[in-house]
Amino acid sequence: MRLPTWIAQHLAALRAVLVFTVLLGLVYPLALVALGQLPGLNHKADGSLITVGGDTVGSALIGQSFTDADGNPISRYFQSRPSAAGDGYDPTSTSASNLGPESVVDTIATDPEDSSESLLTQVCGRSREVGEFNGVDGRRPFCTDDGVGAVLAVFRADGLTGPVTRVVSVNQATPATPFVTEYEGVAVEPAQPGEDYVAAGGVVTPIRGDAPAEPAVPADAVTASGSGLDPQISPAYAELQVNRVARERGADPAAVRKLVKEHTDGRGLGFMGEPGVNVLELNIALDKQFAAR
Repeated sequence: MRLPTWIAQHLAALRAVLVFTVLLGLVYPLALVALGQLPGLNHKADGSLITVGGDTVGSALIGQSFTDADGNPISRYFQSRPSAAGDGYDPTSTSASNLGPESVVDTIATDPEDSSESLLTQVCGRSREVGEFNGVDGRRPFCTDDGVGAVLAVFRADGLTGPVTRVVSVNQATPATPFVTEYEGVAVEPAQPGEDYVAAGGVVTPIRGDAPAEPAVPADAVTASGSGLDPQISPAYAELQVNRVARERGADPAAVRKLVKEHTDGRGLGFMGEPGVNVLELNIALDKQFAAR
């Protein structure tokens, strides 16, 4: 007896679902698991975990902070780049800040909990701190000496044109002293909490200042990666930290540089991306070769 067409079609679809469930839901995943356990692949398949003295201290694929209980950087270690993943390098909360190059004006609210820093101010503050920590010039263009974005809201008589009538340093709240005293002959005011000077008609005007065109502090020292979990820093950021780490460990800077070079990975396939230094692996090697004083 021949089954009706619609029943035959449903049975065929059911058989296809069962076959592909077995193939793609069982056979394929199990085959990949087995493949990942082959010699040479099993370490990466198991998370590239790093152990020291029998204890797992992290993964070569996920960055981590090297700070004390109060969140201050530990001077004897190389420091990772900033992270926007949770409270920093949280693998369960991988993310970026979602702030772009136009984020230059801070939100200064009457309630400090509602205030937030622009990307520019975050970069300025980090650059200043990294510079002080490593004994180099942390100044950057468009940053004030106190580590916020050097941005003015300029009000003109005819909106976008005409004489300047009022100028506010939007990222420096009262009672702070504005980074410049006047702009086109008009005295600069500090910002008042809760005021939106851009909505009020102020023209956002970043001021470059006299910082060097090529900052001593590299970009990856002041910006987070897209995932917030990047385990590597640039060779330039590693070089910036060599003298501090060598001093703290009583080591020859040349020997520390040699370790940095040994833990520097080249470009993928020789041409993709940029060289990077794995911070965790480098710090473990430091502890083995140069015990902290």
